[in-house]
Amino acid sequence: MTSPETPPASRRPGVLTFGESMGIFVADGIGTLESARGFTLGVAGAESNVAIGVARLGGDATWLGRLGPDATGALIASRLRSFGVRVIALPDDAFTGLMIRYQRSAQFIQADYHRAGSAGSRLTPADVPTAEIEAAGILHITGITPALSDSARATVFHAVESARAAGVAVSVDVNYRSKLWSRFDAAPVLRDLVSRADVVFAGPDEAAIFVDDPDPVEGLAKLGPTEVIVKDGARGCVARIGGDRFHVPALPVTSLDPVGAGDAFVAGYLADRQAGADAEERLRTAIAAGAFAVTVPGDCEGLPSRAELASLSGGDINR
Repeated sequence: MTSPETPPASRRPGVLTFGESMGIFVADGIGTLESARGFTLGVAGAESNVAIGVARLGGDATWLGRLGPDATGALIASRLRSFGVRVIALPDDAFTGLMIRYQRSAQFIQADYHRAGSAGSRLTPADVPTAEIEAAGILHITGITPALSDSARATVFHAVESARAAGVAVSVDVNYRSKLWSRFDAAPVLRDLVSRADVVFAGPDEAAIFVDDPDPVEGLAKLGPTEVIVKDGARGCVARIGGDRFHVPALPVTSLDPVGAGDAFVAGYLADRQAGADAEERLRTAIAAGAFAVTVPGDCEGLPSRAELASLSGGDINR
């Protein structure tokens, strides 16, 4: 585990994100866990997925997080760097979290987490340097991190307030996880977090946790973000950006694994935002990135390059 590879001043502003990344064992085939004959080892984590996705699309991305003194922690750092992500790996004496995932049927994917007390859950406000935030183009966080621990929650809000003070845009993906906290406990925290964001991503069901409005886009916009994007799976997305309303349909693809599609969507949007694309371009890239991701098994393995997006979308996404 190492310190930052390049000082902030030498980089063009990119996406800075932090949170817990884990090792993941994915059972081969479809059926119960007991029936699995083998497992594939990979890397999982919403924030690191977004960082990889941005880097794959030619953007600058930094991921920060605590990793344990184990082979899983080393694998995560190595894997992220291999995708072009700048890694700030903070050594911790706790274990690196693990996930075991299996596909019970063609329709249902199950996941068991082993993360309570993990290195990634022990983030503190001092872990995210102010200089890193000030050098970023956008700070991206998710609703997963504040659910991990009190110190992780404090870290999220400290980083958000530091970004706001520095004039750095804040991006929030609600990313509600029912295995981490109840809707009742999550609602006030997520509402507070979204009210401090410039960009917010949510699914309709996630928005309904803390927004009482039949139109989730308008309900989220009332909390303050100027860029609201509601991801709606096979129905595409609806957004309100700079006062304008957009609807972009999904691309027809054959889905092999829906896991990671939301992170790919966010990465596509943020990469295009970083590149200066207009609102509709950002949304179309996000849709295409999410569509590509579901055609490949794995959390981050399906995150596409620009050339792959162009192939999927008929050649019109070739930035």
